[in-house]
Amino acid sequence: MTDLYQILGIPRTASEADVKKAYRKLAKDLHPDRNKDNPRVAERFKEISAAYGILRDPEQRARYDRGEIDEQGNERGFAGAGAGGGGYSRAYRRSGPDEPFDMDDASDIFSEFFRFTGGRNAGKGGKKTGGGARSARGKRASAGTGEQRGLDITYEITVGFEESITGGTRRLRLSDGRAVDIKIPAGIQNGQVIRLAKQGGPGMGGGPKGDALVEVRVAPHPYYHREGLDIHLDLPISIDEAVLGGDIDVPTPRGRLTVRIPKNSSSGRRLRLKGKGVIRGEDTGNMYVTLKIMLPSERNEALEKLMQEWPGGGGKTLRRKAGLA
Repeated sequence: MTDLYQILGIPRTASEADVKKAYRKLAKDLHPDRNKDNPRVAERFKEISAAYGILRDPEQRARYDRGEIDEQGNERGFAGAGAGGGGYSRAYRRSGPDEPFDMDDASDIFSEFFRFTGGRNAGKGGKKTGGGARSARGKRASAGTGEQRGLDITYEITVGFEESITGGTRRLRLSDGRAVDIKIPAGIQNGQVIRLAKQGGPGMGGGPKGDALVEVRVAPHPYYHREGLDIHLDLPISIDEAVLGGDIDVPTPRGRLTVRIPKNSSSGRRLRLKGKGVIRGEDTGNMYVTLKIMLPSERNEALEKLMQEWPGGGGKTLRRKAGLA
């Protein structure tokens, strides 16, 4: 296969924006409405889609530039010499949550060339998780033999925050009606893709089947958020807990823990729960609990009287120490 950069007509120094711009222009130019009954257009479109699928991903592009994978995304031998074992049986790639596989300008091309109907993704117990087959892209299996590798079909599933941390299993309904169980690895990130080997479109002329590419979306959580391997939580505490300290229960994605609040804790104080973050391979993150002092939702006369009698000096002293008064 021709070099991927040559397929898109860009230099190797092209930026991510240049890669995307070149692909979108070619996809428009190769629209079947402009080139009806032209099989060379269909083949050309498959090539640019496969090239864009690798070059749009920084990690895959870097591996291709180093010679670790070929133009089809398959592993090469050591030092890039020779083709590898026919691709990944299961591989992960990172793609930004705000940049899904960009087929905006070519959706109607797929609907005409590739008649795959998207199944619905279902979780345990048949609960729908949204999204079906979103797009497909083909790759050449062997030039000059008439064999054609089947299309890679892209799906999307949504998992909860806790499940993304602890891992789990989801059932996916494929576009041909079959259901397969997918293992969600612990610590998976939003936008990460799970590759299901040979679960895509059928090959042509005896070519191998394509793969199913399952993009995992992690649903936002009302009080957890993740930064790398660390998990963050804002924890409301009462004014008496802030002053007197004590043991309180803290929710985590793996269950509740008892945490000791130090006496005289200010709002914004952060407590570290070592090793309670994301576990990914040999790496483990932490969980950080930020204390937020919350006053009663209704007026409390006893509390007001206590504050009036309290000789602490109040906020003016604190602001002066902070240089704000």
